[in-house]
Amino acid sequence: MNIQIITVGKLKEKYLIQGIAEYTKRLGAYAKITMVEVPDEKAPEILSEAEMVQVKQKEGERILAKVADEVHLIALAIDGKQKSSEEFAEGLDRLATYGKSKVAFVIGGSLGLSEAVLKRSDEELSFGKLTLPHQLMRLVLVEQVYRAFRINRGEPYHK
Repeated sequence: MNIQIITVGKLKEKYLIQGIAEYTKRLGAYAKITMVEVPDEKAPEILSEAEMVQVKQKEGERILAKVADEVHLIALAIDGKQKSSEEFAEGLDRLATYGKSKVAFVIGGSLGLSEAVLKRSDEELSFGKLTLPHQLMRLVLVEQVYRAFRINRGEPYHK
């Protein structure tokens, strides 16, 4: 399985970089993982609604430029479907079984994802109603993908 994780903004925090690198290394036994960072749109701290939409649109264009047509796109969105780790694992296994071996997860910037990205996505996934920093979400996502592969192989870890 080829998994692409597309994110907005550059990761700077050393502890997050190290954690993501560790899970990416572990995932190498199960899938090819590619991390793609697109630049975030520079904007003032306080934005009008129209300015927020504009920022998300520009970031969305950068995201969509990285998504091939045949890719099954999963958008991480707070209003998406919540799943248990087992349900998430089952979904990934089902994609692989039915020929969707190219999967991309997309994590938006601090304002979220544009309507165009949400419209292009094949599904929206939520990790809960809590708001998490988008940089931290990268680590949470890569850990859950690793956990999913362990669950699907019947290997210990997911307790």
